[in-house]
Amino acid sequence: MNFVNNRFWFFIISLLVISPGIVFLIIAPGLKPGIDFTGGSSMTLVFPETTQVTQKNLRDQLTLLNYSESTVQNMGDNSFFVRTKELNEEEKDKLVTGLAEKLTTDTNSENILQGFDLVSPVIARETILNAFWAVLAAAFGIFFYIWWAFRNVPSPFRYSFAAIAALIHDAIIVIGIFSILGETMNMEVNTMFLIALLTVIGYSVNDTIVVFDKIRENVLSYNNRTFTEVVNLSISETIGRSINTSFTLLITLIALLLFGGTTIREFLIVLLIGVIAGTYSSVAIASQILVTWEQKNIPIPFRKN
Repeated sequence: MNFVNNRFWFFIISLLVISPGIVFLIIAPGLKPGIDFTGGSSMTLVFPETTQVTQKNLRDQLTLLNYSESTVQNMGDNSFFVRTKELNEEEKDKLVTGLAEKLTTDTNSENILQGFDLVSPVIARETILNAFWAVLAAAFGIFFYIWWAFRNVPSPFRYSFAAIAALIHDAIIVIGIFSILGETMNMEVNTMFLIALLTVIGYSVNDTIVVFDKIRENVLSYNNRTFTEVVNLSISETIGRSINTSFTLLITLIALLLFGGTTIREFLIVLLIGVIAGTYSSVAIASQILVTWEQKNIPIPFRKN
């Protein structure tokens, strides 16, 4: 397959995938921040098996107790994750006791409260700021490392630029899809989302480096070939490895998503999206940017010469 001559279609596919997420980020509230970013309280409530508690019942009782802004997530087996405004110790005990009295025959709140977390808005702002600096530091570190690692080939700067472009491509896809999920499925982003996003960045660069390293090797070995031919050959020689590695990882992630519980669901979804996007971008974005930079044009089908 001539990957290089089809780069116009690769860019179009990426644009079509990215566009819906960008639209949701613009017209909708954007990413739905979790407690780690907004501050507040969250608790895990587990009711006795003898008591049938539904998500609606729990939400109605929270409204009656003047916590109508709370969000409730059913985790199965009479277990619920409740997120509400910031509570002190007295308010927490009063709320849980009120729920226990209304929904169970057991008035001891300690029997249903399985976990409680409190995040102040100050800590939330620090989390956002630290996340920003972490992503920025990772991007700069990757950029200069690739520039140094490919110093023996012509224009090493373009390899760094192409890798960062692919990294941004993958991050935008993940963020865009989560903006859609936040609007349609009420899925929040939290610190686990940021950890997964940094993992995706690392995976994306790793997959890109595999292709770039083969390009560097072939550039030095095949002086009689054009850069376009070298890139196409390098992709052909590495695509099997990339797909097999990603497919194996996807099987593991899907198994964890199905049987790993809800606590790491967002983390796994980010990784699933990132692995697919990273495998695609190493072939269809990063490598094609190198060729486009070299030729200074994109072959557009059906265009008259």
